Amino acid sequence: MATENKAVITLFGATGDLAKRKLYTALFKLYQKGYLADHFALLGTSRRPLSDEEFQKIVLDSISNIPETENGQAEAFSKHFFYKSHDVTKPEHYEILKQRLAELDEQFGTEGNRLFYMSMAPQFFGTIALNLKKQGLLTDNGFNRLVIEKPFGRDFESAKKLNDELSQTFSENQIFRIDHYLGKEMVQNIQALRFGNTMIESLWNNRYIDNIQVTLSEKLGVEERAGYYDQSGALRDMVQNHIMQIVAQLAMEQPVAFTDADVRVEKIKALRSLRLYTPSEAAGNFVRGQYDAGDGTNAYRHEDGVDPESGTETFVAAKLMFDNYRWSGVPFYVRTGKKLADKFTRIDVVFKKPLIDIFANPRSESDQSLNSNVLTIFVEPKSGFAIQLNAKRAGQGFTTEPVDLSYLQSDSDKKESPEPYERLFHDALEGNHTNFASWAEIAYAWKFVDVIRKLWDIEKPQFPNYTPGSMGPAASDELLARDGRKWVYRLNH
Repeated sequence: MATENKAVITLFGATGDLAKRKLYTALFKLYQKGYLADHFALLGTSRRPLSDEEFQKIVLDSISNIPETENGQAEAFSKHFFYKSHDVTKPEHYEILKQRLAELDEQFGTEGNRLFYMSMAPQFFGTIALNLKKQGLLTDNGFNRLVIEKPFGRDFESAKKLNDELSQTFSENQIFRIDHYLGKEMVQNIQALRFGNTMIESLWNNRYIDNIQVTLSEKLGVEERAGYYDQSGALRDMVQNHIMQIVAQLAMEQPVAFTDADVRVEKIKALRSLRLYTPSEAAGNFVRGQYDAGDGTNAYRHEDGVDPESGTETFVAAKLMFDNYRWSGVPFYVRTGKKLADKFTRIDVVFKKPLIDIFANPRSESDQSLNSNVLTIFVEPKSGFAIQLNAKRAGQGFTTEPVDLSYLQSDSDKKESPEPYERLFHDALEGNHTNFASWAEIAYAWKFVDVIRKLWDIEKPQFPNYTPGSMGPAASDELLARDGRKWVYRLNH
């Protein structure tokens, strides 16, 4: 049975795209499952003037594609939503919010529990947090929690400044930094796969693993995000957060217990051991790219809102190294980009070949060498695992061939799996930090990425350098080829 969460949620940026596409649907699904019921309310704010009824209509429109499990459920859900036009820079406006929150707390019996969700421009995060404290919007008789969307800074210095501002109002255990990749079912399965299976964890080290590959591939271009993206790029938009969080889970040691505090300790230890490159090392271990025109679409530099001379990267590939006992000598290859062959996220763990291949036939002209065993974690769009093993090919003679043992989630299992924002909203209401990024994790990630960013900012790239529908620039393949390796996922393979 679901346990009801009691809270008043204050949503800054309530009329924004994220709220309409993701947040209201996530809350409605929690309502359908009983995690939210009679004792919750949401106070939406933005500068746009709206009545409560107009705001409730926005919420109803946002959830209109979700089937009701009970007659009139959507309408009943919308009655928990209220609105107040608000300028986050004006202290006097917080006094009005304070009064409204007190009324909602009394009306819905939320026991003083308050969750503040910032879904707006990051430059206002600190201003809002400081005013929440100064104007007395925090309660003494319930919890006070802050949920913030990325980006968390543009570099280490700006991220530290933001964190210092937030820390004047909220302690670290009250802050929930969203990384929606941590809400994905198969990313959460990394720890179950590793620490729940002796046969996997016993091989999860440099004695048996040759390399690990992480690919976050996007088929679309920048679309309506061009203005933001041209100031960010793939390094900040994808590597510093999503990829670093996935890599930390792959590299971490087993926690003492499966608690948010213990998991965070091990992720931080893993990121501390990530090798910080010198500028010359960064140049040799990082590849950047920008898509050209193709498939009837514009080149990145010709997208609306993009500088025609833009040096912003839409693709990144890199070789990461961890300097610790478990992973010494094992490269972690990562890549992400837009306008690639398809949309998918996958992790490929490539195991070492046997030291002696007894099946190799030196008198044969054909290559009969064994393939590497590969464990693949499919994150999206399909979800599941596959293990590639070597087996005898049926028939006369004795030759080997790779075979796959696979498990893919059924459509019914996928329907039962919460969407990332549904899961993360629930965790924040429960006070569970397991699937949120801590400040220490973000700090180490920024320190690593800053070296690369500073190098790229002073070097003029040769852009564009890859075509839509490919898997990025040729230099991405060369990055692995220098080590005698290949990407597991390759086109025409």
